[in-house]
Amino acid sequence: MNEETHEIRLRVNGVPRAATVPARRLLSDCLRHDLGLTGTHVGCEHGVCGACTVLLDGRPVRSCLMFAVGADGHEVTTVEGLAAADGTPHPVQRAFRECHGLQCGFCTPGFLTVVAAFLEENPEPTEEQAREAIGGNLCRCTGYVNIVRAVLRAAELRRAAGRDPQAGDPAPRGPVRRQRP
Repeated sequence: MNEETHEIRLRVNGVPRAATVPARRLLSDCLRHDLGLTGTHVGCEHGVCGACTVLLDGRPVRSCLMFAVGADGHEVTTVEGLAAADGTPHPVQRAFRECHGLQCGFCTPGFLTVVAAFLEENPEPTEEQAREAIGGNLCRCTGYVNIVRAVLRAAELRRAAGRDPQAGDPAPRGPVRRQRP
């Protein structure tokens, strides 16, 4: 018996992409297996751990809970798409490195995407707001102290960058939309 397949078209990290997927293919599996973007990790497969979090039109979603066909026509930003086109790390990536906000790294892609979206909505968070923002993501290694520090540091870095997209800002608003030469 053949499972029904669907042709989907979406923008992933600013690049138009297409894939033919079974109706029940999860977005996480499409990203990893069909599109070769393995930065998105799959932990619990129940939407609990947050490792699979990506941005859908700038909003965090658990890619292990969403069918790929649901992303048809939308913009998806994975951890691979956070850095600037020239490879400059996103302020959240820089902050996690500076503050040692990771250990084994398995949960890190989910934290990075969640924090990037959070800081778009709340560019000057308090420590309490930072803790609340990451509350849906699990880390079994760090104890969260350095992750919270990284959230606050990322906010500082974003403010220091001036948020000017024309000046090479590594943290554009909303979904990453890169223009190709």
